[in-house]
Amino acid sequence: MKVDDFGQYSEGHPIGQEIHDLIREMYPICRSITGEGVRRTLDIVERWIPLRRHEVPSGTRVFDWEVPREWNIRDAFVADASGRRLIDFRAQNLHVVSYSLPVDRMMSRAELEPHLYTMPDRPDWIPYRTSYYDEGWGFCLAHRDLQKLGDGPFHVRIDSELAPGSLTYAECVVPGTTQGQAIVFAHSCHPSMANDSLSGVAIAAALARELLRGRPRLTWRFIFAPATIGSITWLSRNEELTGSVQAGLVLGPLGDAGDLTYKRSRRGNSVTDRAALQVLRGLQASPHIEAFEPYGYDERQFCSPGFNLPVGRFTRSANGKYPQYHTSADDLSLVLPDKLRDSFAAIGTTMAAIDFNRTFVNLSPKGEPQLGKRGLYGAIGGGSPERLQYAMLWVLNLADGTNDVVEMAERSSLDLQLICRAAELLEQSGLLKAV
Repeated sequence: MKVDDFGQYSEGHPIGQEIHDLIREMYPICRSITGEGVRRTLDIVERWIPLRRHEVPSGTRVFDWEVPREWNIRDAFVADASGRRLIDFRAQNLHVVSYSLPVDRMMSRAELEPHLYTMPDRPDWIPYRTSYYDEGWGFCLAHRDLQKLGDGPFHVRIDSELAPGSLTYAECVVPGTTQGQAIVFAHSCHPSMANDSLSGVAIAAALARELLRGRPRLTWRFIFAPATIGSITWLSRNEELTGSVQAGLVLGPLGDAGDLTYKRSRRGNSVTDRAALQVLRGLQASPHIEAFEPYGYDERQFCSPGFNLPVGRFTRSANGKYPQYHTSADDLSLVLPDKLRDSFAAIGTTMAAIDFNRTFVNLSPKGEPQLGKRGLYGAIGGGSPERLQYAMLWVLNLADGTNDVVEMAERSSLDLQLICRAAELLEQSGLLKAV
């Protein structure tokens, strides 16, 4: 895996449409933190990459949490007295509050209304609501439809099951040549929302497929698991691995029109943070970088003080920062193939830089080594050196055993990809040695 490998994914490359097609295939499935919807989604991902699945039984203690009972749903509706469905799960799976208990009875409007959720400020959108750890039931609908619902009576039915089962997560492990580990996490638990959840899952699958074509230096673990309880479960079952985790990324909404954004790890200056910053500096005049806070996606679990892993987060518009977030408007029209392509390329470049990043020693440190006789420098002297040659001079000068490659890019103000390419050529020529 080379840092400049992802430069091929420029305008016109079909990878963005391929990722969009994968999202489209997963989109109709009703997912939650457990259940068959998650397994069906992983079946689709597994057509792209090999997965190692794990089933963790309900009731399993994972640090301060417990794996919940498994939830599955077959059908749900609110119908009028004639049997006409006014709210229909089959038309939109966001209509049912996730983890709703079974219900099947006639109700008045007054009985039903406390269990109905709308967005009065967005009257045409259906909100997404959950009841994972506070057992109950409910329906979500557009506010305009609530106003037309009538007085009842209503036949209210939720054909669901909440019973002992398991939590499902999966990993795609790309073996490296060293003992170091890196992780990429995407949450696989949201129902029909294309940007939040599915864009991260699809881009993670595409990145894993790319890495499987070569042999990285680090072992990369792509984790597909439900939000919060999934990352906590993975950490509880892989605590012995965390000491070798050198970098990591959580992938969130990555297909909307917002600018690509990186959120730092709790450490604030990990190699993940520094590599992401350098890549974004090459793409944006003013890189969108957010400080760490213990809120958001699963980076807060990996960065909890008991682990404090070097895990940051890539998104475009983050949680709660775009109007369609957690609503039915987060649909296939919101995720754009060109934005998916650009997210894939930027994150892939960051991962490749992390994978290459090492500290080097110049093996010919007394004076400037002669690059020309090694085929590394132009034969004609005078004038300004070409960019790659200029980068080689910076690498040689900073390769004193104290600066890693990302620091060289920081010091030189050159593109990280260029510095990595220069270091690679110098290492191949026998002028550099990694320490």
